[in-house]
Amino acid sequence: MASKPSIPKGTRDFSPTEVAKRQYIIQIIKSNFEKFGFQPIETPSFENSETLMGKYGEEGDRLIFKILNSGDYLAKANATHLENKDSTKLTASISEKALRYDLTVPFARYVVQHQNEIEFPFKRYQIQPVWRADRPQKGRFREFFQCDADVVGSKSLWQEVELVQLYDTVFTTLGLEGVTIKINNRKILSGIAEVIGASDKLIDFTVALDKLDKIGEDGVKKEMMEKGISEEAIEKVQPLFNFTGTISEKINQLSVLLAESSEGMKGVEELRFICDNVMKLGLNTSILDLDVTLARGLNYYTGAIFEVAPPKSVAMGSIGGGGRYDDLTGIFGLKNMSGVGISFGLDRIYLVIEELNLFPETVTATSKALFINYGDTEAFYGLQAIQKLRASGIKVELYPDNAKVAKQFQHADKRGISFAVIVGAQEMESNSFSLKNLVTGEQVLLDFEGLKKALL
Repeated sequence: MASKPSIPKGTRDFSPTEVAKRQYIIQIIKSNFEKFGFQPIETPSFENSETLMGKYGEEGDRLIFKILNSGDYLAKANATHLENKDSTKLTASISEKALRYDLTVPFARYVVQHQNEIEFPFKRYQIQPVWRADRPQKGRFREFFQCDADVVGSKSLWQEVELVQLYDTVFTTLGLEGVTIKINNRKILSGIAEVIGASDKLIDFTVALDKLDKIGEDGVKKEMMEKGISEEAIEKVQPLFNFTGTISEKINQLSVLLAESSEGMKGVEELRFICDNVMKLGLNTSILDLDVTLARGLNYYTGAIFEVAPPKSVAMGSIGGGGRYDDLTGIFGLKNMSGVGISFGLDRIYLVIEELNLFPETVTATSKALFINYGDTEAFYGLQAIQKLRASGIKVELYPDNAKVAKQFQHADKRGISFAVIVGAQEMESNSFSLKNLVTGEQVLLDFEGLKKALL
């Protein structure tokens, strides 16, 4: 007996309706990327393992899907590692490639590899799937799309200002009012670690702090202590857990807290520049907020860090994020190439829009009208009209079989098609078409131009 077909956990099939809604979101993101001057590129779904490993921190590395070498993948396996069942060391000899974890590291590889063909500063966007061996849950999948926009070759903070505006423009166009664009700066986190005497534990400190929303204050403190950060140091960061006020007030509080850290003060001034200019220019429907606990536990961020939270009425994780990385291309041999970028989480944005019922009724994958098939002569007459309607950009189709009329109408109903076009002997004699509105039941006799106008 054949086994029941299934798909891997954390992946999904998409129906025609779902694909239409996803394409609606992608088109809005894409059109705004291009309005802001970003150009499209694409990179392979998998990279050499050495390109990806070591770029996302210890936790990120564990979530990278490794691809077994082709053929007899154990042929070159290290016998000692195999015998000892040392999976970490064994992986390097049986897997030379891996599915991409994000679009940023492959982009850095692309920039280095094509540096002589690129005009800098280079503004690129990329809309492609990525894979993470994460535990599936609501809004978190193992295969999902990222929609990234990055600028490399400029250290100007005006880029950060524009990226905040880009976020605001896209979410406003999608009808997602009240999203919160959270901002912080990695230099501030470095400064805090320095002030509390935990500079050598910066990565552990930021990774733990980034989990505040998930595990709470006590959970963060516990993880910090487990990573070797002293109780005295943790007491010094207590103000971070209760940071309130306007952005200006928070920046002023940080100025006091980080007065003895030159690195921290650089971060404060960068934040001040970005936030002041964003507020002066104004946002449409989004809220800008300074979140000093925001860390985004990726090793490559060096300046501004962004994360976008959905409207407060929706219980969902972040729907976007990004930041400044001054030395990402350096890991591939290209020094002094600063970059900054943001990402839109397509799958979570979809779930939020669906929950808030914000998809326009016009977003559909179905045809506008179904031509009823009464026989070959009528079908040919109908197809001549269908050919012209399609040339005008109207989605129409002919029911392929000369089946019972009731069955054809039932098909249109199940497909969500709004109109039926009826062509019989009477219509052909008068060179016309009967158009029936399947929602209201109204039926009218039209010439071709009238039919075209009615379906536009």
